[in-house]
Amino acid sequence: MESSSVNWEALDALIIDFAKSENLIDDSSPPSSPSHTSPSSPYVSSSYHSRLIIRQIRLSLEAGDIDAAIDLLRAHAPFVLDDHRLLFRIQKQKFIELLRKGTAEDRGRAIDFLRTSLAPCALNAYPEAYEEFKHVLLAFIYDKDDQTSPVANEWAEKRRCEIAGLMSSVLRGHLHAFNPLFSMTLRYLISIHKGFCFQQGISSPISDLIKRLLLEERDPPAIPQESFCEAPLFDEVDIQALAQAVELTRQGAIDSLRFTKGDLFQAFQNEICRMRLDAAMLDELVHEYCIYRGIVESGMQTLSQDEPESGYSSSQDCSLEVDYSNAKCSFSETSATTDLTSMRGTDVELRYASEPANNLENCSTSGSHQSGNSRHLRNRSRGAGERSKRKRWRGRHDELDFISDIHVNRCAKPEGVENINGEDKYEIVLGVQELASRGMAAEVVDKINALDPNFFTQNPVLLFQLKQVEFLKLVGLGDHSGALRVACSHLGPLAGSDPNLLKPLKETLLSLLQPNEDALATGLPLHALATSLQVALGKRLGIDEPQLMRIMRATLHTHTEWFKHQMCKDRFESFLRIDSLKENNTPVLTSLATSKSNTDSCTLGSSQVTISSTTRVSDDGGSPNQASSRDVIFDENAVLKVMEFLALPRADAIHLLAQYNGNAETLIQQIFA
Repeated sequence: MESSSVNWEALDALIIDFAKSENLIDDSSPPSSPSHTSPSSPYVSSSYHSRLIIRQIRLSLEAGDIDAAIDLLRAHAPFVLDDHRLLFRIQKQKFIELLRKGTAEDRGRAIDFLRTSLAPCALNAYPEAYEEFKHVLLAFIYDKDDQTSPVANEWAEKRRCEIAGLMSSVLRGHLHAFNPLFSMTLRYLISIHKGFCFQQGISSPISDLIKRLLLEERDPPAIPQESFCEAPLFDEVDIQALAQAVELTRQGAIDSLRFTKGDLFQAFQNEICRMRLDAAMLDELVHEYCIYRGIVESGMQTLSQDEPESGYSSSQDCSLEVDYSNAKCSFSETSATTDLTSMRGTDVELRYASEPANNLENCSTSGSHQSGNSRHLRNRSRGAGERSKRKRWRGRHDELDFISDIHVNRCAKPEGVENINGEDKYEIVLGVQELASRGMAAEVVDKINALDPNFFTQNPVLLFQLKQVEFLKLVGLGDHSGALRVACSHLGPLAGSDPNLLKPLKETLLSLLQPNEDALATGLPLHALATSLQVALGKRLGIDEPQLMRIMRATLHTHTEWFKHQMCKDRFESFLRIDSLKENNTPVLTSLATSKSNTDSCTLGSSQVTISSTTRVSDDGGSPNQASSRDVIFDENAVLKVMEFLALPRADAIHLLAQYNGNAETLIQQIFA
């Protein structure tokens, strides 16, 4: 399966927001906006407290401690107990839990509870409630261990999980305590990935990860308020968009919209949050990614500068040492819908808070030829400074006994690379990434050549891209002769050995015709190159790329392919920042063309026309290439009518309409004839 290029800077911003909102990192800085509040700071989010309460209520119900759950509901969400439909379900479970204890005293308490609470509530809950009440009385006769009894389901402990899930859905919707934006995006992408692979009959390259990460079961849906008035009319566009996005029936989508009084995006969040992730595994994936990207400290022990380097052992343990010593916090995932621009600013603040503003202006375009010892000391000094800017990973403190099988391979020693301890490997790779992101191409080449002379022999495209950056910097400074020397000594020979590089070479040379400032402005979006270097050099040093990177590449690719197949635009991709994750600011890495291939697609909204056009984007470092394109235009109402009457996915409805020249009435009559 192919994979898509990813805007890693946008992902960094989402990850940092996730870690802050889940209280996974220490961060005492004031938030830039209310939605950016960090639970570990004095500016604690009320949404975070709501999620903690929901988690505690859920744990109490799953443990069968109904009284504790009721006390929490009475203190923090009394509206739940005012809803007789929900109250009856809770009280019915309390009756079962009293009988489950098995003592004569508790049996007597169960009888009293029936008379004073459960029976009166059953009369006012919902039409079927009294029948359910009479049915649950059979629990007096049939033992909890009798798997063939008529009340085996009432005795089953999974019933606890069902009521706990229902309460979580209701509370989440009423308190707006949704999961973090990244968590919702990941749920959505994995769900689409699994559906796409199933429909296409292909195997997923990340099936082992997503099977453990996204659990099969979902929480029950929240119950909308009963209304004796005429059912509210919702736009069929919204109904179908919600149903297709989160795999609901049409009636399920209508009920979800009724619960939110027609708010499509709140209904979408409610439904996405019903999907359950393994929170412990997600934290490990995020932690691994944060270490790899230099967002948090690695947690590995380092020697002081006074200690001899011979103290490092080639077989030393490179495992993480994470601090889990603070107070216990909730396992549940939290919510923060933030503006990506402000999140990107936070990302820069977290990692490069004390960098001078004129870094690019002070960058040299020629490599230095210092001795290995002085370079090593400089790198250690730089590494110490960068480490001081990173945040400390706190983790969830109720996971002390969690042992993950997700590890970064830090201790491998590939051929051709001298033995370097685990801490220095990370600092070297992050140092190279930082230099590349600043546009210091010549320094990057020198540093990598000193570390591994064979690296660029095996990665000539990366060398070409770095020399492109150096060329453009010289053009931007007005040094055209220096730029041509770089082109003659490096770009030309590299393109001569690889015909695929001839086109980007020609486009790079065109920058000589542009004003100097234009060459700099269009040629130095460097984050994609910096990440490509980080991944390639990390592999050479025995550092595997984070598993989260694999997941994001694969799921973003299938997201693109899925909506090509559906022949429409994703209604929720901007809300979930998926469009930002796909914005690959590829510089002149493989092409200087600044035009971006556009996908003409339908908008599920006021637009009454469906237009589909397919575009394919190559892997990281590649330029967008136009693939086979097919435009299909149908009236949007015709598409929705076929989807509604035949209960079909959008793509199937469009394919059927194509056979009947877009005439929905003829199609439906023919089907039912």
